Amino acid sequence: QVQLVESGGGWVQPGGSLKLSCVVSGRTFNTYTMGWFRQAPGEEREFVAGISWSGFDTVYADSVKGRFTISREHTKNSLYLDMSSLKPEDTAVYYCAATKQTYYSGSKEYFSASNYETWGQGTQVTVSS
Repeated sequence: QVQLVESGGGWVQPGGSLKLSCVVSGRTFNTYTMGWFRQAPGEEREFVAGISWSGFDTVYADSVKGRFTISREHTKNSLYLDMSSLKPEDTAVYYCAATKQTYYSGSKEYFSASNYETWGQGTQVTVSS
């Protein structure tokens, strides 16, 4: 079982950028499918982006496509989320998540929070002027 620790959240003005990181403990990071989710107050947790264990496949929610980029670096046991052109509606607690399952390219299985077994504690992102 791995453990996930997110960092990089904070306050940013609309149109700004932030980069979130998620450090994964353990030696098997390169076997996990990874995802980023977010949850705003009073809202359900929603999918943001997912990446296959190899890093070759990525998938995004329509709301962030073209603005956010998910990536992973196996030598650093790290998952990243580069966020640009941020909007007030991007304000939420952002979570990284891991699963041992392998999903096909573009699979909708990336989108469901119930398909991930391990979660980080979250990092707050606030976008406001």
